[in-house]
Amino acid sequence: MPASLRLTLALAAGALAACGFAPWHLWPLTILATAALIALVGETKSRRGAFATGWWFGVGHFTCGLAWIATAFTFQDAMPAWLGWPTVVLLSMFLALYPALAALIAHAAKAPLTRVLLFAAAWMLAEWLRGVVLSGFAWNPLGAAWLDAGGIGQLMSFIGAVGLSGIMVLAGGAVWLGWRRNSRTSLLSFGAVCGVAVLSALLIPANPPATGPVIRIVQPNIGQEDRWNPQAAEIHLQRQLDLTRRSLPPGHAPTVVMWSESAVQALVEEDASLRARLAAVLAPRDLLLFGGVAVQRDGGGDAIAVRNSLFVIDASARLLGRYDKAHLVPLGEYVPAHDLMTRLGLARLSPGDLGFLSGPGPRTLALPGFPDVGVQICYEIIFPAEVVDRAHRPAWLLQPSNDSWYGSWMQPQHLDQARLRAVEEGLPVARATPNGTSALIDPRGRVLAALGPRATGVIAAPLPAALAPTPFARWGHWTTLAFGLLLTLGAAWASRRRI
Repeated sequence: MPASLRLTLALAAGALAACGFAPWHLWPLTILATAALIALVGETKSRRGAFATGWWFGVGHFTCGLAWIATAFTFQDAMPAWLGWPTVVLLSMFLALYPALAALIAHAAKAPLTRVLLFAAAWMLAEWLRGVVLSGFAWNPLGAAWLDAGGIGQLMSFIGAVGLSGIMVLAGGAVWLGWRRNSRTSLLSFGAVCGVAVLSALLIPANPPATGPVIRIVQPNIGQEDRWNPQAAEIHLQRQLDLTRRSLPPGHAPTVVMWSESAVQALVEEDASLRARLAAVLAPRDLLLFGGVAVQRDGGGDAIAVRNSLFVIDASARLLGRYDKAHLVPLGEYVPAHDLMTRLGLARLSPGDLGFLSGPGPRTLALPGFPDVGVQICYEIIFPAEVVDRAHRPAWLLQPSNDSWYGSWMQPQHLDQARLRAVEEGLPVARATPNGTSALIDPRGRVLAALGPRATGVIAAPLPAALAPTPFARWGHWTTLAFGLLLTLGAAWASRRRI
């Protein structure tokens, strides 16, 4: 096969693989695309060719899956909007190095089954590296395509989302192995993969009825186009207060009310009258959890930096707790290689002149009268094994977010990132966003209630009970490593038998 045709097919296969993610959820296409990648790597005679094949697959995969990033550039004035698409392509070209690494490692195996097993292990290694190198970007692991494919996604509770990506490569490898022998075997292999996905849904036990406290998630339908308009700040705050007030009937049971990331733009820690206004909508035992800004000041009282924070306030206007976002968004909240990026015309997307400071990491907040909560603000939810304080496991997770930067493609993908963490940790997750998608997710990753894009309303539902700590919740990526080592040992066994 000519190299140009092979690389073109790899680019197309990468784009096809992204169709398994939200909003399409066409996971059989991800299996077929992965099978195509394995076949194309097998067509190469050199390590350079294998690396190039994996790289072009990655370019197609990430450009298609991350196209929503370009939308963010239309909501700010610091950079021209046309920079959005070049940024998507450049980011994809960098992220494509990880599939290229997996292809390079897999090329070392000459026998078919050996190559499939080694490819699965190498892909897992590459995805783990993608989540940690240069602060990491763990968005859309290949295994996320399994979320709506029967019960296969529940395997994340054992081996995590990265391990589930290895399962996806094995599925593609099964199709490829069948195709190499004859078309009937290929159809049987593909049918077996689909059958396992459907039948495994029967293995998901039903959760007991939710008997926890009622929580309320407020979605005010505030779009990014006027979210940071100072003239509209009062209107936005009043809209959230009104929605909250109307959702709390007289004599209601104590409840936790949740607002989105950056729901309150004023400095709540320094404004007693604002705290009183927020508390006025609460009954005596209610709590309000909302996103806002904490200011860092120098000795002279001048503001020198800010933190993206979540606050807890009670009906007496007391601030009971604060969580500071630890994983900041590159180009969103800080600019990596700031001097170089500035010369290239790339600035921070978030408004304001003050820099953001990162928090210390996962922390569990005690909520008087309610189950303890862990908080992950927006982007932080995408990092497996980094969302929970292991020393003080919460009963549920809250993800205040602002997805309105990125348009309709991103919102269901971000919802799926929260679903991944719910399954891995065995914890329910509540998402609060300004204009979609807000949701309540059970610890099996199922969406119990949701408010979609541009919807206005309040989700009121009992909080599902947490499951016992899953193996992944107990040991994190060590379980993923164990699965990867098992695949590697299987590859070594197959190599000795030249199969």
